Amino acid sequence: MTSTAVLTLSCPQRPGIVNAVTSFVYQHGCDITEHQQFDDVHSGRFFSRTAFSSVSGDIDVERLTQEFAATASSFDMEFQFGGDRQPRILVMVSKMGHCLNDLLFRWRSGSLGGEIVAVVSNHEDLRPMAEAAGLPFVHVPVTAATKPEAEARLLDLVAEHDADLVVLARYMQVLSDDACRALRGRAINIHHSFLPGFKGAKPYHQAFDRGVKLVGATAHYVTPDLDEGPIIEQEVIRIDHTHDPAALATVGRDAEALALSRAVKWHCQQRVLLNGHSTVVFR
Repeated sequence: MTSTAVLTLSCPQRPGIVNAVTSFVYQHGCDITEHQQFDDVHSGRFFSRTAFSSVSGDIDVERLTQEFAATASSFDMEFQFGGDRQPRILVMVSKMGHCLNDLLFRWRSGSLGGEIVAVVSNHEDLRPMAEAAGLPFVHVPVTAATKPEAEARLLDLVAEHDADLVVLARYMQVLSDDACRALRGRAINIHHSFLPGFKGAKPYHQAFDRGVKLVGATAHYVTPDLDEGPIIEQEVIRIDHTHDPAALATVGRDAEALALSRAVKWHCQQRVLLNGHSTVVFR
């Protein structure tokens, strides 16, 4: 049971959708506290997020899901009800700790929107940070030879911790296509993104050599297409010629932490809806 809930949905655009949603909420003794909608004129699809609370008692999300099915079918809707339970988050890291540190701070201050339940890494470097926060730290080494076994262990850990979301907080291993498909829609990655983009080793040194004026970062869902998943959030910070590679890296870490934390929070609050290769984000 829950006292507040959220309904997210997408469907082909046609008259009557909002009326059907609001009438359903009203008929079940609930009051709408927030409603946002978007008509994608290019795809002809409608997207909405409706938050509501009970005026008479607890909300049974499972019952609402069953009873809304007929309405959803008549409009060809893809929909989901969510309660007020915070999603459980499993964070994956390697050696760089700035994103993990930021996520831990926001989690402990109550502003992340989800509950971090474990930290998994292919290195031991960040064990002290995780354990200082009272979290289990699981070391899963990865080599070319052991990658299938390591990914199987990862998916086992997701199940063991009942994790709703996996966050790759500068986890420096590429997930296989099978792992990406298993985590579809519930794994978020962060990576540096420059204008223009720099790939390979030492991206901040490449950016310095080219005299870039903007440093950025992109948070996106993980897909088999490397770093090309649906984008949730991007952060850009202006810099100038006085920034050497070390300063650029510092600015880049700030951008990565900001973009990732926003993406995680919006996902946890059911504010992100997939729209093909893109997203609709109800901030």
